[in-house]
Amino acid sequence: IPQEGHPIFPLLSLLGLLECLGFVGILFGWVSLVFVFKTEHYFEELCEPNARLMGNTTLVDCKAQDEKFSLIFTLVSFMNNFMTFPIGYNFDRFKTTIAHLIAIFLYTTATLTIAFTSAESALLLFLAMPMLTVGGILFLITNLQVKDSRGITLRASFLFFSVFSVWHVGHTFLLQSRGHIPYLLPPNDRYGPRHCCSPSSSTFLVINAQILLSPSEFPDPGQQKELRSFWGYAFSRRFAWHLMWLSMMQLWHYIFIGTLNSLLATLAKGTRYVAGLGVSIYTTAFAITQFFGVLCAPWNGLLMDLLKQRYQKKASKTGFSASAVALCSTVPCLALTSLLCLGFALCASVPVLPLQYVTFILQVISRSFLYGGNAAFLTLHFGKIFGLVMALSAIVSLLQFPIFTFIKGPLQNDPFYVNVMLVLVSLLTFMHPFLVYRECQRKEGSPAIA
Repeated sequence: IPQEGHPIFPLLSLLGLLECLGFVGILFGWVSLVFVFKTEHYFEELCEPNARLMGNTTLVDCKAQDEKFSLIFTLVSFMNNFMTFPIGYNFDRFKTTIAHLIAIFLYTTATLTIAFTSAESALLLFLAMPMLTVGGILFLITNLQVKDSRGITLRASFLFFSVFSVWHVGHTFLLQSRGHIPYLLPPNDRYGPRHCCSPSSSTFLVINAQILLSPSEFPDPGQQKELRSFWGYAFSRRFAWHLMWLSMMQLWHYIFIGTLNSLLATLAKGTRYVAGLGVSIYTTAFAITQFFGVLCAPWNGLLMDLLKQRYQKKASKTGFSASAVALCSTVPCLALTSLLCLGFALCASVPVLPLQYVTFILQVISRSFLYGGNAAFLTLHFGKIFGLVMALSAIVSLLQFPIFTFIKGPLQNDPFYVNVMLVLVSLLTFMHPFLVYRECQRKEGSPAIA
C-alpha cells in the first residue's frame, strides 16, 4: 500500500473506501431486498391459502416463497465465499487491472439483469444475485491493498448502480496499479496506472491484510522459506481453528440475515402493528444499522494497532520477533469478536420483537469485527490464503438451507432448539483465541507480554 506521505494516498484511500462502501456489501442488505421483491410479487404464485380463517380473512401460507428466497440467499452467500479462492488465485496471477475489469463486468451485468427483471422472470435472480456478490467481493479484494426506499423502484435502484460502472472503469485505468502494490515504494516512485511490480520485488509480508513489516523486520532465510510455503499455512493447526472460528460465526450471521424477514413476520403477529407494517419498520431499522457498520469497521483495526504498538515497546526490550508481536496483538481481538457474536446469538434467540433492535446493533458490530479480524496469518500468498479460508467457510454456510427447511418443517417455524444448538457452537469459537494465546506464549518464551 502506498505510504501515508505519498501524494496519491488520500485519493486512493477515499475512492477505495467509497467503492467498497457502495458496492461490496449488497449481500448484507438481503433483508431489505426480500421485502422489495415481495412487494414486487416475486415468487408470489408459491403462496397458498391456508385452511384456517381469522375473522373474515383467509390466512396465506407463503412458506414455499420464503424457501425460494432462502435458497437464493444460500447460493449467494456460498458464492460470496467459495469464489474468493479462485478470485484470489487469479488476482495473485493476473494482478489488479484484470481483476477489477472482471469485477466491473460481473457487477454491471448483474445490476442490469435485476433492473429489468419482473415477477414473471424472477428465476433470473438465481443468476444475477451470485454475479452481483462475486463482483462485489472482487472489488473488495482489489481494494484491500490500499434499500428498502419508498418512491424508488427496483429498476431505478439497480440502473443507478449500473451507471456507476463508469466510476469503476475510471478507477481501474486512471488510478489503480497494473500489478500488485509494494509496501515500501522505491525513491522517486510515481504511483499510477503505469506502476507495476515484478514477483521478485513483491517481498513484503501481509498480516491481517493490513499490518506490514519493514525490511528490517524480515525473518532470516530459513524462516522466509517457511513463510513462503502456501501449503504450510493451509495445513497448519492455526489455520484449521481460524477456519472453524470464521465458519461458525459466519453461519450464524447468514442464518439470521436469510431468515430475518420471516422471523419478523412471525414475531409481529399479535402485536399492535398492522399486517406488514411491523416487518417494514424493523426491516428499515436493520438496514440503518447495516449502514452504520462503516463506523464500526475501523474499531477492530484500531484496537489491533494499539495492542501491536504496546507489544512492540516490550519486544524492543526483550528481543521478541515481529511475528510474535503481531500474533499477540490478535488475541484480544479474536476473543472480543467471539464475545460479541455470543451476545448477538443470545439476543437473536429470544423471541421478543423490541429486543431485535439490540440484536441488530450487536449483529453489525460483531460482523465488522469478524471480517476485520479475518485472515490473521503471515503470508506472501494473500490472495490465495484469504480465498481459501473464505471458500472452505462457504461449504459450512451451505448448512443454512437445510437448517431453514428444518425450522419451517418439523419445528413448525419455532427456531428455539436450533438457536440453542448454535449458541453452544458459538462457545467453541473461544478455543481459537485461547490456542493463539498459547502459541503466542511459546513464541515469546515468557507469559509476561501476553
